[in-house]
Amino acid sequence: MSPEKSSVAVSVDETDVQIISSDGTCIPAHAKILAAASPVLESILDTPRKHRSSSNKTIQILGVPCDAVSVFVHFLYSSRCTDEEMQKYGIHLLALSHVYLVPQLKQRCTKALAQELTIENVVDVLQLAKLCDAPGLYLKCMQLVYNNFKAVEHTEGWEFLQNHDPHLELDILQFIDEAELRKKRTRRHKEEQSLYVQLSEAMECLEHICTEGCTSVGPYDKEPIKSKSPCNKFSICEGLQQSIKHYATCKKRVDGGCVRCKRMLQLLKLHSSICDQSDNCRVPLCRQFKLKMRSSRTGNQSTRWKLLVRKVVSAKAISSLSMPKRKRDDEPKVNSGIRTFKL
Repeated sequence: MSPEKSSVAVSVDETDVQIISSDGTCIPAHAKILAAASPVLESILDTPRKHRSSSNKTIQILGVPCDAVSVFVHFLYSSRCTDEEMQKYGIHLLALSHVYLVPQLKQRCTKALAQELTIENVVDVLQLAKLCDAPGLYLKCMQLVYNNFKAVEHTEGWEFLQNHDPHLELDILQFIDEAELRKKRTRRHKEEQSLYVQLSEAMECLEHICTEGCTSVGPYDKEPIKSKSPCNKFSICEGLQQSIKHYATCKKRVDGGCVRCKRMLQLLKLHSSICDQSDNCRVPLCRQFKLKMRSSRTGNQSTRWKLLVRKVVSAKAISSLSMPKRKRDDEPKVNSGIRTFKL
C-alpha cells in the first residue's frame, strides 16, 4: 500500500503531524485522530506541546517497512485492513499494534497470523507472540511446534533461536515435556476408567447369573437355561460362568494356591462392597463379606479397597448417564471383556 492511500479523504493542508518511516518517507496525519486511536501516540503528541509552540510535529516509526507504516496509519483512520495487507505485513502490524496499544488491530493480527502458521515461520511468529504479549497466538505456535518438533528442528528459525534466545528454547522444551506428561496422564486415566467400567459390567453380569440364571450356571432353586448359544446380555457372561464352576470344584482353592479362584473371590468381594441388599442378595458369599468388612478395622488396604469401590460405582453411574435414554431403559449388551481378570 502506498503512503498516499493512507491519507484517503485527508487534506494535506489540514494535517498537523508528519509520520516519518525508516526510509525517510513522510506520511501526513491529524494529531486528533492519532491521539484518539492510540494512547501511546497521544502521549507522544502531548509531550512536545509543553515545550514547543510549533503546530507541526513529527513522529518517527522505525524498524518496519514504509508500506507497513502506511497500512498502520490507514487502520488508525478507518479501522480496516485488507486480507492482502494483513498477509503481507501481519508480523509488522502486530508489533506496531502492541507498541502503540491498538487492541483492535492486535486482535486482527493474532487471528490472521494463527491461520497462516507454517513449520517454516512458526518459530519467528512464536518469538513475536512472546514479545507482543499475545497468549492465544503463543499457544497456537507452541502446539504446532510440539506436533511437528522434528520438522521444526531443521528450520532456520530454530537454529537462530538456539543461538540467540536460549530462554525461549527452554520454554519450548518444557512445554513439550509437560504436554507429554499430560498425554500420559490422560491415557492412564482412560485405561483406568475402562477397567472400572469393565468391573461394573462384571458386577451386573454376576447378579444376572446368580439371580436369573444363564446357559450353564444359575441359583440353586432354578435350573440353568441349558442354551447352546452364548448369553446375549453380556459378552463376558460365558467366561464368568466358567470361573464360577471352576471356583466351586477347585481343589487348590482350599490351600489358597489357585490364582483364578483368588480373582473370583475379588469379584465376589467387590460385589459385596457395592451391593445394597441386606439379606436378600443371591450372589454367593455376599453376606459373609459384608459381615467381615463390618468387623474388620480400617487400614491402608481397606482405604485402597474403598477407593476402588467408589471408582467402580462412579464408572457405572457415568456409563449409565452417557447412554441414550432408550438404551438405559433396556439391559445393555456389553462388547468388551475384563483385561485384569482373565475369566
